[in-house]
Amino acid sequence: MPLPYCGAAQPKILRAFIWESSMFERRILSNVRFGVLCLLMSATMLAHSQDQVPVPGQDQASVPDQNQVPVLRTTPGQSTIKFKVKASVELVGTFEKWHATLVFKSTDVSTGVLNVYIEADSVHTGSGMKDGKLKGKDFFDVKDNPLITFHSDRIVQTGPNTFDLPGTFTIRGVSKPETVTFTLTGTRGSGSGDLTGTMAFDRRDYGMNKGIPFVTIADRVEVTLDLKVKRVSGPPLVFRQ
Repeated sequence: MPLPYCGAAQPKILRAFIWESSMFERRILSNVRFGVLCLLMSATMLAHSQDQVPVPGQDQASVPDQNQVPVLRTTPGQSTIKFKVKASVELVGTFEKWHATLVFKSTDVSTGVLNVYIEADSVHTGSGMKDGKLKGKDFFDVKDNPLITFHSDRIVQTGPNTFDLPGTFTIRGVSKPETVTFTLTGTRGSGSGDLTGTMAFDRRDYGMNKGIPFVTIADRVEVTLDLKVKRVSGPPLVFRQ
């Protein structure tokens, strides 16, 4: 039905209505665009701040350039960690799961830091009975103390190819100072060699006072680390002559 004619005022009213509607739509679009822009700016600032968060305790300026220091790697398949105890029945074992790192802060061999992490539950003696006893509370207590560790933050060269690494040995939750003595075999400057380390401790010092049924065992435990190492980058180490 056609609108009744209201004279000359009708076109003006219609134009005013159209203008108000247009302005309202523009305000909505402007607000939407502003909101989207704010979201984009917030997301960009968050992403930037996450990229810039420093690692706690790490001064980026103090991290040595790997091209300036020797970087060594251990070859797990050719390296072993073994132990033996004098007993009425042979008691010799290995650990099948472990990880070792040897890091240097400079070319000076004395700046080396050694960390060894052993999964106590990976002990293997060839006897299920012995393995079970060693994993129990009387010995390794693997349920409550799954890791056996050694940490040393300095190397003392005692001879042309021998080194002492004093550090902290931890087993079944007890930590005490111990020293691993290493002998290096291989050609200096070749970038690879064999490190054979030995350490002995009294098991009673670490709360291992019990025995194994039908087996008489000594208190002294001897540990041997045979590590195959290779320099993968950086300059060669500098040894004391």
